[in-house]
Amino acid sequence: MNTLTFIFLCFAGFLAAFVDSIAGGGGIISVPAYMIAGLPPHMVLGTNKFTASMASLTSSINFIKSGNCNFKFLKIVAPFTLIGSILGVKAVLLLDESFLQPLVLVLVLAIGVYTFFSKSIGEKDNFKGLNKRNMTISIIFAFLLGFYDGFFGPGTGSFLIFGLINILGFNFLKASANARVLNFVSNIAALVTFAFSGNINYLIGIPVCVFMILGAKLGTKLAINKGSKVIKPIFVTMSLAVAIKMLLQLF
Repeated sequence: MNTLTFIFLCFAGFLAAFVDSIAGGGGIISVPAYMIAGLPPHMVLGTNKFTASMASLTSSINFIKSGNCNFKFLKIVAPFTLIGSILGVKAVLLLDESFLQPLVLVLVLAIGVYTFFSKSIGEKDNFKGLNKRNMTISIIFAFLLGFYDGFFGPGTGSFLIFGLINILGFNFLKASANARVLNFVSNIAALVTFAFSGNINYLIGIPVCVFMILGAKLGTKLAINKGSKVIKPIFVTMSLAVAIKMLLQLF
């Protein structure tokens, strides 16, 4: 790999981690970058999962330190996200994931458009505490999103943030913080699977990781300092970008 290609991957990784730490959707930047660099398809997915997981861990730690994560909530729902992700990874080996693409395209597009036109969504923290009803819904939601992330993946960050805002009443900042932790947990199963199958290029992945960690740190810091003012427009942009990418893949 020549120097220019390597610099391109590091820059793409930094940008992907920056936006992903704020609102999700970084994969639409990093995955095409690895493909342009000439990595084989499975190596692209494995290396991307490795670098994205390290960046996700970084942003999760920063969000936790900021005090915007609800540990009582995460302690209950995170195991269901992990179980769902493990089952999703197993299912993708048996089933064709392509049937999900049109449905997910519509859902991600709807989320982006709805958020764009809704002036009040996620602006204020309307969280009233945990109760039996919202925890039951959250557990089911976390399991299904974990399964989806292990099985297919695109738009997981958008779905998590949107769900946490509407189920628990979090504002964009707290929804992004808790979603980042859950997203990291759901990534673990896929990361382990790719690692054991030998589909991670560590010679490329480790250097790119350094730039993705820097991007995640900067993105998280911006999100914490600016809150909904910066998260909402990036969330809408990345949701629509994911939808456009999936639409192009269909045709």
